[in-house]
Amino acid sequence: MAGIYIHIPFCKQACHYCDFHFSTSLKKKGTLVNAICKELALRKEELEGEVKTIYFGGGTPSLLTSEELQQIFKAIYQNYRVAEGIEITLEANPDDLSKEVLEQLADSPINRLSIGIQSFFEEDLLLMNRAHNAHEAIQCIELAKEKFENISIDLIYGIPKMTNERWLQNIEKALAFEIPHLSCYALTVEPKTALKTFIEKGIVPPVNDEVAKAHHQLLVDKMEAKEYINYEFSNFGQPGWFSQNNTAYWQGKPYLGIGPSAHSYNGEQRSWNVANNTKYIQHLEKGVLPIERETLSKKDKYNEYVMTRLRTQDGISIKEVTHMFGVQFLEYLLEQSQQHIDRHLLFLDGDQLIVTKKGKFLSDGIASDLFLIELQN
Repeated sequence: MAGIYIHIPFCKQACHYCDFHFSTSLKKKGTLVNAICKELALRKEELEGEVKTIYFGGGTPSLLTSEELQQIFKAIYQNYRVAEGIEITLEANPDDLSKEVLEQLADSPINRLSIGIQSFFEEDLLLMNRAHNAHEAIQCIELAKEKFENISIDLIYGIPKMTNERWLQNIEKALAFEIPHLSCYALTVEPKTALKTFIEKGIVPPVNDEVAKAHHQLLVDKMEAKEYINYEFSNFGQPGWFSQNNTAYWQGKPYLGIGPSAHSYNGEQRSWNVANNTKYIQHLEKGVLPIERETLSKKDKYNEYVMTRLRTQDGISIKEVTHMFGVQFLEYLLEQSQQHIDRHLLFLDGDQLIVTKKGKFLSDGIASDLFLIELQN
């Protein structure tokens, strides 16, 4: 199974918390789409087998016109073997999803929408500098449901001044729409973002980890009660509605990242494109890939395996660790795990080493304790 990720590096305005690569100037959008299509053609030999997921991320992919989307799809279908029944996701902002735009998207190969709601409350949206308002957050889901069945929405918790009650109301508003998938993320303060500057200047209160932890627990309990499955730390889906793209990523499947700053993975190497729109376009116009590559060591592969698998409902497979990395790595894993098993943050269920409900919010920290540092490859 292979996937294609396409990074669309344009936004109407900058969210205060975002550190992704994007530009608020749309002047080069058409030229950049041409470059994306060129990169797709140049890298067609890098993926083996059928492409089973396509994901438009960003940035704001919903800023693409119908013609620009058609151009990209033409490049994909001309250069790759695309599986029947493929999942094709487009990330979208609520303010872009007019009835007309949704009709155009429904007429395209796109069959899944991931909508960046983030919050249904005006004060949260203003703090984050989102381009949409609370009314648009609700309206776009109502309109999207008329055209799409497979819909996911993003919500953010741990926002300064967000009470437990308001976070619960956010979850309940999302559930009331009876959509099959939610992705929920803790607000993080990244370097060189407006949010970090505002916190340092005292304009915005600092993000509180204990508040975020409480919000996460409320989220897990609420979604469990509504029979959504927490198949990956941030992702909740009804049975049969898990994101194929997300699942493939956490299972370590190969994917091709197209566009400025996009990352790729083939099992042996990671690669990434230049995070500069102008340089990206200039390289592709000359037929040169603007890419850097890194070959992964056995230790790198082990650490990535631990990091990705521990976030999932299935956890780490003891048999897979033994088969892929050897007995020495397994012994190290079990030795490092014991402290967390004793604290009831991890448990062994047959072949699987899984994070407990108590340990879920701490899963990234637990994974770092299991990383291999000292043993030689």
